[in-house]
Amino acid sequence: MFKPYDCYSFYDEMLEGNKPKKHYIPFYEQLLKFTDEELLTKHTSAQSSFLRQGITFTVYGADGDTERTMPFDFVPIIIPEQVWGNIEKGMKQRVEALNLFLHDVYHDQLILEAGVVPKSLIENNPYHYKEVIGANLPLHNHIFLAGIDLIRDESGEYRVLEDNLRNPSGISYVYQNRYVMRKMYPEFFRDYSIETLEVQLLQIQEALLSHRPVNLETGKDPRAVLLTAGIYNSAYYDHVFLAKEMNIPLVEGRDMVVKNKKVYLKTIRGLKQVDIIYRRIDDDFLDPLTFREDSLIGVPGIMETYKEGNVAILNAVGNGVADDKAIYMYVPEMIRFYLNEEPIIKNVDTYLLTNEERKNWVLDNLDKLVIKNVGASGGYDMLIGPHSTEEEREIFRQKIEEAPHQYIAQPTIKLSRAPAFQEGRFYPCHVDLRVFVMRGKETHVLPGGLSRVALKEGSLVVNSSQGGGGKDTWVIKEAKVHA
Repeated sequence: MFKPYDCYSFYDEMLEGNKPKKHYIPFYEQLLKFTDEELLTKHTSAQSSFLRQGITFTVYGADGDTERTMPFDFVPIIIPEQVWGNIEKGMKQRVEALNLFLHDVYHDQLILEAGVVPKSLIENNPYHYKEVIGANLPLHNHIFLAGIDLIRDESGEYRVLEDNLRNPSGISYVYQNRYVMRKMYPEFFRDYSIETLEVQLLQIQEALLSHRPVNLETGKDPRAVLLTAGIYNSAYYDHVFLAKEMNIPLVEGRDMVVKNKKVYLKTIRGLKQVDIIYRRIDDDFLDPLTFREDSLIGVPGIMETYKEGNVAILNAVGNGVADDKAIYMYVPEMIRFYLNEEPIIKNVDTYLLTNEERKNWVLDNLDKLVIKNVGASGGYDMLIGPHSTEEEREIFRQKIEEAPHQYIAQPTIKLSRAPAFQEGRFYPCHVDLRVFVMRGKETHVLPGGLSRVALKEGSLVVNSSQGGGGKDTWVIKEAKVHA
């Protein structure tokens, strides 16, 4: 079934020596019972299900914006309970340290005074907003929802690739992948006991509502909304899904108004005060009176209300200073500084390019390295050296020479792979895992998260905006798996 399939050049999630690993055996045995025609029929039905439900995202490009469905692959990523337990602890540790860092850089800046993180990385960071310095946030919590991207290297060790602390997207796909998997491939679930996802929807709602603004009257239930940029936003389906599941209105900036330093929602029954805003628009567009004057999707005056403590905005304004790719390399030091602990899950080795000697070394080895813009996301403005052309390397050479502080370099890691079934055949594809961490009065980690797969053969880019797809992710209770 998997021939020809090279299991030896990379760490494979499912196979070892062309045989399934222990926790994949029930899945593999069931897979052998299907004919090629049955698999193709199920695959086609699964893709159609996403289209019928309107599960799409938008790719922005020079040739215009394109709306696409998220490609789905039915071979799940299966994670044993013990392995997941270590991931969960590592994610809670990391996000706790990142939250302490955010609170620190907007208040006492102890980590800067201690020289652990260079002051220049904060002072010159475009995502560090002086407008929110000293802001008193509910629960002192800057991170309501984090999306931490993990990869596995050639030895199978998990490493953190990226922190997403502003507006991480994709949580709706976790649920839809599971829904489609259970509907189209129910046979695979018979021999597994899998951690469910349903209770986390209640936990994310509780976490949201726990962010009571500091000036909210005691005993009063907070009113929350989800602020979207509208139907043309790339993650609009994500917004619709979360608003529905958290039972809060989905609104646009024009639906709200600020009066007397309070935010109100316009309704057919008059103005209703809003206490918590889960916003899915970037900082720069939140308030045209404070940030971009040309913003048509924000709420004029909302930042003054925020600083007064009359409304909570989640995730907090200014979080971008902590998920900048240059700051990323200092997260292990944050963990040691704030928690006095060693990182449970390590970073990928990362090089800043502001040092002349290091920059020259990187320029001499562009064909072997991955180059990333410190502020970009979604796979944009990135060079994967081994897969690049001389022309592409020359473009990045010029970018680095012009703005070395804007780029970081990382070694090209041999990302783990897993089988994918596309176009009627199995072939190996690189995968990563976005883990979602929810923070309120307590911290919860969504079991499994979003496994993203680079469906283009040989590609290392898993982002949906660059042609990647999704897989269901199972956290299994090992005692219930029948080998």
